[in-house]
Amino acid sequence: MITTALTRLLDLAAPVIGAPMAGVAGGELAAAVSRAGGLGMIGVGGPTTPAFLAEQCAVPTEQHLPFGVGLMAWALPDRPELLEAAIATRPALVSVSFGDPAPFVPVLHEAGITVAAQVNTVADVHRAVAAGVDVVVAQGSEAGGHTGQRATLPLLQEVLALTDRPVVAAGGIATGGGVAAALAAGAAGVWIGTPLLSCPEALNSPAARARVRATAGEDTVLTRAFDVAQRLAWPERWPGRALVNDFTRAWHGREDELARDDAAAQRVVDARRTDDVENAPLYAGESVGLVTEERSATDVVRDLTAGAEQALRRAAGLLG
Repeated sequence: MITTALTRLLDLAAPVIGAPMAGVAGGELAAAVSRAGGLGMIGVGGPTTPAFLAEQCAVPTEQHLPFGVGLMAWALPDRPELLEAAIATRPALVSVSFGDPAPFVPVLHEAGITVAAQVNTVADVHRAVAAGVDVVVAQGSEAGGHTGQRATLPLLQEVLALTDRPVVAAGGIATGGGVAAALAAGAAGVWIGTPLLSCPEALNSPAARARVRATAGEDTVLTRAFDVAQRLAWPERWPGRALVNDFTRAWHGREDELARDDAAAQRVVDARRTDDVENAPLYAGESVGLVTEERSATDVVRDLTAGAEQALRRAAGLLG
């Protein structure tokens, strides 16, 4: 069993947190991750309603499993009801990322909830620590979904030098060896999303899961095209890493034109409704080439943990 500052803080059997991927990470996925000893998270996106959040959080709650909720700091000022709804579900952890977490940390702490924040720059680290977050997630640009511009390993090392709080590594981690590498570097755990994209418990569609399994690691792109097409208010500093498809081939790098082309933008809206994987956003990280079969998130997390234990034992043999 691997014991770290993260597992002690959250009483986990595995140093693994499932990323709160909006539209993918619902209650069933969170429960499956937690069943393996990690902490499953439930993602909150722009269209999420308090009722939907409560419904999803009820799944792990009814199974007496811990879970977390992921919120977007930049969106909360206009959607304060989402923070209230998250607190009402009594999660073990709430992440407040992509913006300043400071306005939200005190109320979460008052409710007895541990707080995490994803960081992508040194300035983000200082802001998160000053806000009083309990866990810092160093998210590299290899990660799927919205992310920054720095690679995971250099960012992780810098974050570890800046804080003594538990630091979790995110981005590009999809094997037990990858987990072990992050732990050996000093991380207290890992934050995984892409390895869970082909799990049957996920909210994404069978077509999306099949496309994930068929994609090589080279076939992702860090782009704002989907946010621009959907007229989303995501801050420009956080583009999204997605699978390359017909839409990104046509519009990545032409976001200014896309902002003025309502017909092209409508293609994405329609594609999401019809499950057209060539025009809808399928967010995934650079480790997607390692996701080749559909299996339970419980098995994914158990295998990652077992593989990490084996890798750490092998690494000890390097010390002659």
